[in-house]
Amino acid sequence: MPQRDVAKPPDYVYPPEEWRLVETRFYERLLPQAESFFALSNGYFGMRGGFEEGDPCHEAGTFVNGFYESWPIVYGEEAHGFAKTGQTIVNLPDPKIIRIYVDDERLHLPRANLLHFERALDMRRGTLDRELLWETPAGKRVSIRSRRLVSLRHRHVAAIEYEVVLPDDCAPVVISSELVQHVSADKDESDPRRRALNHGVLEPLVAQAEDLRVILGFRTRNSGMLLGCGIDHTIETSGAVASEVRQDGESGQVVFSFEATPGARIRLTKFISFHNSKRVTAEELCERAGRTLSRVRAQGFEALAAEQREDLDDFWQRSDVQLEGEESPERERSFAYIQQAIRFNLFGLLQASARTDGLGIPAKGLTGQGYEGHYFWDTEIYVLPFLVYTMPRVARNVLALRHRGLDLARERAREVNQKGALFPWRTISGEEASAYYAAGTAQYHINADIVYALRKYVLATGDEEFLFDQGAEILVETARMWRDLGFFCGLVEGRFSITGVTGPDEYNTVVNNNLYTNLMARENLWYAAQTVERLQADHPERLAQLVDRTGLEVEEVEEWRRAADGMYLPYDEKRGIYLQDSDFMERRPMKLEDVPPDKFPLLLHFHPLVIYRHQVIKQADVVLAMFLLGDEFSLEEKRRVFDFYDPLTTGDSSLSACIQSIVAIEVGDFDKAIDYMRSALLVDLENTHGNVKDGLHIASMGGTWMALVYGMAGFRDHDGHFSFDPVALAGLTRLRFPLTLEGQRLRVEVASGQVEFTLEEGEDLRIECRGRELHLTSEQPRATVPLPPA
Repeated sequence: MPQRDVAKPPDYVYPPEEWRLVETRFYERLLPQAESFFALSNGYFGMRGGFEEGDPCHEAGTFVNGFYESWPIVYGEEAHGFAKTGQTIVNLPDPKIIRIYVDDERLHLPRANLLHFERALDMRRGTLDRELLWETPAGKRVSIRSRRLVSLRHRHVAAIEYEVVLPDDCAPVVISSELVQHVSADKDESDPRRRALNHGVLEPLVAQAEDLRVILGFRTRNSGMLLGCGIDHTIETSGAVASEVRQDGESGQVVFSFEATPGARIRLTKFISFHNSKRVTAEELCERAGRTLSRVRAQGFEALAAEQREDLDDFWQRSDVQLEGEESPERERSFAYIQQAIRFNLFGLLQASARTDGLGIPAKGLTGQGYEGHYFWDTEIYVLPFLVYTMPRVARNVLALRHRGLDLARERAREVNQKGALFPWRTISGEEASAYYAAGTAQYHINADIVYALRKYVLATGDEEFLFDQGAEILVETARMWRDLGFFCGLVEGRFSITGVTGPDEYNTVVNNNLYTNLMARENLWYAAQTVERLQADHPERLAQLVDRTGLEVEEVEEWRRAADGMYLPYDEKRGIYLQDSDFMERRPMKLEDVPPDKFPLLLHFHPLVIYRHQVIKQADVVLAMFLLGDEFSLEEKRRVFDFYDPLTTGDSSLSACIQSIVAIEVGDFDKAIDYMRSALLVDLENTHGNVKDGLHIASMGGTWMALVYGMAGFRDHDGHFSFDPVALAGLTRLRFPLTLEGQRLRVEVASGQVEFTLEEGEDLRIECRGRELHLTSEQPRATVPLPPA
């Protein structure tokens, strides 16, 4: 992987703290990425971490997951089966604006005399907190403290507590609390990973303003999605307060005016609610928002904050990963910083997924408009493992979304002349939204990725009800697609080939027999056949339901097995390696060491055809297959594959380093493993890919958890058999984390030359560590296994 400049936030501004991400001064240089750092969301509703004052601002993002505008995809040349309609998440009215005026002077952070400033993302409490002391041009000191949260408990609720004190002076004070539409940020035309809508998206339908409340209703002009949103307030102070509420149809504000006296505290609490639907009227959604606001206004901010802390306590109990090591002056990054980064990644996963409740997980969560709010294969391969072993209910919900999209996937398969179902490469609505087939819709492996995640979930949880009720239908239709897509090649009897597809590596497109695709398709076909045969043998009534829903003919199952058993896996006998595709060795090697650092990522600086002609890899492809299906390959095969492909990998994708770290550990290349793990861990905090301004990398966050648990702890879950083979890496003294296995919570601790397992919840669990079978029970919940020295 090429060496690149990274931007570690300076410690004097962002000192490392294990539970908080702290900014100790107003630091405009990192404003765009800080808005992503300090974003809050619950998986349904999210706000970027801009200032209450509204400016300065890079992008005042307010998002509802799944709330999108559609637009016609225009091609220079049309072709059959091209996606017709794009989808882009909508930047909604901003509810967090609270502007303050003292002596008619507006607080504007860039020119304000700030005697003290601190804001912090508190990952234990789930709040964004800020304290500042402002000296006005007249010399009056104004203390302002705020706490902001997006509720995990209440899906449609956010709130801000805003407190003002003038310690020494009197002054007239005006606070304007607003719900306002902003002009969308301009699209960066040089970056295809981002789109901004250039037309007025929201059509106003409802506008209400009374007492201390503003409620607005909108409809998107093309997609017809409906929104109801609102703000309400309470204010506490010892003196008289005048208030005025107004709206202009598209925005609204509540203005509070009062005379501040020395030491008197003014506390404004702002409650926020967003509801959306495509099936009910805007008026009804506004009524829902109003009812929600009335409920939480009566509940109060402190109760919301207490619930948030309870939910975070529960999350960290199920999910926290603790890493300790020996500090030394030579270390560029302290272990406090590393621990902070780990928790930042885990917190980001929670915020992206907790209350999706039937929605997908956008590639950037709800932290920015990068990748347009779309759902990709990232979810199944990089995020689902974390969810399966820490929040299995959420994992089930995410998989259920794929089942609900099955009819659209069937329709998509017909559009591209295939049988069965083909899930969209990128989507919000369930319809394909990728306008580029070579590095987009040709990635048919999305089908097998979904099935891989389904199988992992079922084996880890034992939830066969979900498998039989929803998963089996996915299995039948995806297996049909693979059998129809591939063919038995006449050159070699019984050899099944899949041609004209793209694997995970988007720098080698529309290839024949991509190894990853063929391996994952084989697993898909086998699992589909096994599941149907189980239904036939043990649950004939469920099989009858499946046949009714899919028109399955039992004879199809044998064809699936025959295709899987004959799957062609390209192999170079001379080098002893599996080939990324049939023709990979025919391409010209690219000397990455000769490419200037400012020419990465290659996709932004080279024509696609130039890239496609070379042996160069955007992200782990064969190496990813070696990890996901590791029980099918020997250690020596993995070592040869890693040694060959690793020097060809640019790491232009944020999804690569985590996988390279895991496999590097497995093959014994510990120095590379640590480097790659660090790269995965710090993708966002150090902005290593240069686009954190557009949102955080949620899949890389999941990959970080994988690198720690599957990498350092050597966890494997092949065929539902849970095993561990931890490594003792130099300088590391302790690794501790929980896993939920079969509904039971296991605590794993690697330290002091041993690994200790504790069954914290549950009655009976069997695992393996370094070849030794362990049986943990409620009577004997602990076991230890010695480790060799580092």
